[in-house]
Amino acid sequence: MTTSTEAKRDTRFFGHPIGLANLFGVEMWERFSYYGMLGILPIYLYYSVAEGGLAMPEATATSIVGAYGGLVYLSTIVGAWVADRLLGSERTLFYSAVLIMIGHISLAFLPGFLGIGVGLVCVAIGSGGLKGNATAVVGTLYGEKDERRDAGFTIFYMGVNLGGFVGPLLTGLAQSEVGFHLGFGLAAIGMAIGLTQYTIFRRNLPDTAREVPNPLPAQRRPAIGGVLLVLVAVIVAAVLSGIVTAANLSDVVVWIVGIASVVYFTVILSSSKITAIERRRVLSFIPMFIASAAFFALYQQQFTVVAVYSDQRLDRDLFGWEMPVSWVQSINPVFILLLAPVLAAIWIKLGSRQPSTPIKFALGTSVMGVAFLLFLFFAGGAGNSTPLLALVGILLVFTVAELMLSPVGLSLSTKLAPDAFRTQMVALNFLSVSLGTALSGSLAEYYGTDHEASYFGIVGGVAVVIGVVLALISPFVRKLMSGVR
Repeated sequence: MTTSTEAKRDTRFFGHPIGLANLFGVEMWERFSYYGMLGILPIYLYYSVAEGGLAMPEATATSIVGAYGGLVYLSTIVGAWVADRLLGSERTLFYSAVLIMIGHISLAFLPGFLGIGVGLVCVAIGSGGLKGNATAVVGTLYGEKDERRDAGFTIFYMGVNLGGFVGPLLTGLAQSEVGFHLGFGLAAIGMAIGLTQYTIFRRNLPDTAREVPNPLPAQRRPAIGGVLLVLVAVIVAAVLSGIVTAANLSDVVVWIVGIASVVYFTVILSSSKITAIERRRVLSFIPMFIASAAFFALYQQQFTVVAVYSDQRLDRDLFGWEMPVSWVQSINPVFILLLAPVLAAIWIKLGSRQPSTPIKFALGTSVMGVAFLLFLFFAGGAGNSTPLLALVGILLVFTVAELMLSPVGLSLSTKLAPDAFRTQMVALNFLSVSLGTALSGSLAEYYGTDHEASYFGIVGGVAVVIGVVLALISPFVRKLMSGVR
């Protein structure tokens, strides 16, 4: 066991607490399995049966992928609530990793739609439980005013992208050479390695990671169980009645996440357990929540529109060999691995002189919009005519935008969090990602090779405008943040 004071004085992992190394590792392997599976999921859904796929319409396939990604981040609510009320962040993280491994095994061994249904539900819930709690545990390694904090989250984010780089390469190669189920099987093996590593080194994490900050009274647990059963019954009824279908799944998730976000903000802001300063800090997060959702509505189209674009519009010929579609998903993580240490060093060097968090969010959202506008140079081409280097350059701009916003958002949610809602504030950050990810599936329904210019122009332009507006109101947002940068 490690006390929180010892962790905050620890500099054994590149100047950071040694517990960061374990969290880096488990997140790396979880992302290996997650992105490895996601790299081949879209084409598995819409490829023909002869090609080993399920022969769905492309719009339905992208709707499922967007909805699935949205549900991953939506389930951070469940993981955060379990951590804050029942198990604590560290134990919730462990059990979530077990559920993820079960999901990947289901995708590998259960046939057709049964494997998709069981596997995606298990991976979505497990990933949601792991993501928010891994971030919360990283937060326990640092004091509120520790200037290593943003750099630590950026290093942690490198683990995400190391796994995100290797996963699609191996699963994509397995899929193209042998078949989809071998690709899904490699994802299961990756998660098993991550779970084993985490179990061995759990003792390096601080005691505060195991605390239950707001324990649920025992007499209220039966009522919570009843609510859960009713929720499951409603979902089953909606699916069986045809209200929720594969084709409209991403739209349904957008509405659910939007409502959940409003409810979550209301619950936290109206709680008697937060102070006036904490309430102002939560209010300051609202405009950045909106910017984050807009950012991820574009960024997560890597797995919807960009996946289809890579299959149908990208020249993937490499010296006479056709590169697997999923390998495109490894381009962004390479740039993250190259640029994340540079940006982390810049933040440390600038210290108190670095741009404020609202400005970082504004830059990230606007630059993401610019990345989509760059597609306009290749709109209207015929077949697989877009040069691979052109897409590499566009994904470089994706990466710059991501580094401005995504790891900073993880850090910000822990800094603005009220004491009574520590993990659940992290879940709110992931709800913005959930909303954006589900929107990436809904927006993909409007994409088509015959009207690329209007699609990329409108979507990119709206993101740029949102970023500019946030930059203009940043002084007011900083005032609400009450000393947090």
